Amino acid sequence: MATLQETLDSFTADAELAQTEEGGAVRCLACGHRCLVRPGRRGVCRVRFNRGGRLRMPWGYVAGLQADPVEKKPFYHLFPGASALTFGMLGCDFHCTFCQNWVSSQALRDPASEKMGLSIQRATPEEIAEAAVRTRSEVVVSSYNEPLITAEWAAAIFRRARARGCKTAIVSNGNATPEVLAYLRPLLDGMKIDLKAMRDATYRKLGGVLQNTLDTIQAARRSGMWVEVVTLLIPGLNDDPQELWDAARFLAGVSADIPWHVTAYHPDYQYSSSRPTNAADLTRAADIGQEAGLRYVYAGNLPGMVRELEDTVCPKCRRVLIRRRGFTILEYRLRDDGRCPDCGEILAGIWRDPGEILGKGRSPNPISI
Repeated sequence: MATLQETLDSFTADAELAQTEEGGAVRCLACGHRCLVRPGRRGVCRVRFNRGGRLRMPWGYVAGLQADPVEKKPFYHLFPGASALTFGMLGCDFHCTFCQNWVSSQALRDPASEKMGLSIQRATPEEIAEAAVRTRSEVVVSSYNEPLITAEWAAAIFRRARARGCKTAIVSNGNATPEVLAYLRPLLDGMKIDLKAMRDATYRKLGGVLQNTLDTIQAARRSGMWVEVVTLLIPGLNDDPQELWDAARFLAGVSADIPWHVTAYHPDYQYSSSRPTNAADLTRAADIGQEAGLRYVYAGNLPGMVRELEDTVCPKCRRVLIRRRGFTILEYRLRDDGRCPDCGEILAGIWRDPGEILGKGRSPNPISI
């Protein structure tokens, strides 16, 4: 039986986000590591590698494909209530010990992920775009693993999805390069970015650099892309009030209209130094975000336990315009143009009428090609 590495290496194509260097080496431009990959070697992500002087990248499969509520990404200001056909491959350029999706992200890095080879479906970009039509998904999202390291594959899918009228987005750790952002920007409507901490020492332990993520948030927002930011709140790791103030002030300095989601951590994978996040933790962090001037602050992963922090509130008159519990939209009062019906304030976002899904619980629905 083929190993996971052998299987994944058979699903590859020549990378576009690369430049040739001396001696048969190639420089990968897909993520902030900018790996110099020599013949026969692999980048930090393990899934981009040099074969005969050409950089190879993942192509032609999915390890996860399902129709999710768009709120699960989480996007709260991009087509609320929509179905988001979400596809993912394997691998990541970080090695977070608290990863909530480690089986996919740590493929080729952790032997325990070897079984992920059994979940692979052969697929074409056309088939995935057609699956979006079949599932009536108005948004197509690259997620589950780190989408920057499979950007060429996502781009091929997004071209076909946009031709069918879908919005497109990625769910990323933000360890981008200017080159990959320029490559994806013409094909992207939205980007959800993880801001894991505001201390570079923490990022170094995860395999990243804080400034790369901060630069990505600024660049994505400046490009006109819709951006939402998530911080997985981990007690004892990134929940110090001063650190949260630093995060909130940074985001507000980029744009007060960036939605900031503070979400609850539960012990998973190799990290056991923290207790689970509770509602009081989330509320304290959200209060800091609001005091720092952010107009849209949300608390996630604890549905029904965080008061109005699941709801979208008009930043001017403070009326509730979208009332939620988990992935269910209970009430929707926003006008089609994003205006508050009470005071006329225009809320930042990409809006649509959720129509018939109001009040209905929605669960992820796995899809087969």
